[in-house]
Amino acid sequence: MKTIFYEVTFIINPVLEEDQVKEVKEGFESFIKERKAEIDEVDEWGIKRLAYEIDGKNSGYYVNAYFHAPGTIVSELERYFKLQDNILRNIILKYDNKMLKHRELQKKGKLPVIFSEIPEEE
Repeated sequence: MKTIFYEVTFIINPVLEEDQVKEVKEGFESFIKERKAEIDEVDEWGIKRLAYEIDGKNSGYYVNAYFHAPGTIVSELERYFKLQDNILRNIILKYDNKMLKHRELQKKGKLPVIFSEIPEEE
């Protein structure tokens, strides 16, 4: 079965204890692995201020993950997120070839510099 590369970002309730946040993150990872998907990277961004209030919360604990999975996982993952009371929001991105190339360059640390810093004149 052909796999597709995805990126997902989800926001966890910020009032949870550290071990509860870890449990939510590990639950996500287990869900992905149970569906024969391969996790490439999980990056915890930590607590960040939200652009707008969600469920009475002004901040959330952000987690970003990259993984390869069959195309059928998206609907299952959306349902999983809806059933998780401690996940406030999520976004799932399907990578196309251009995004995959950018990701490969990013991992190698070889992203081109588009805007260089211009020193301020005194």
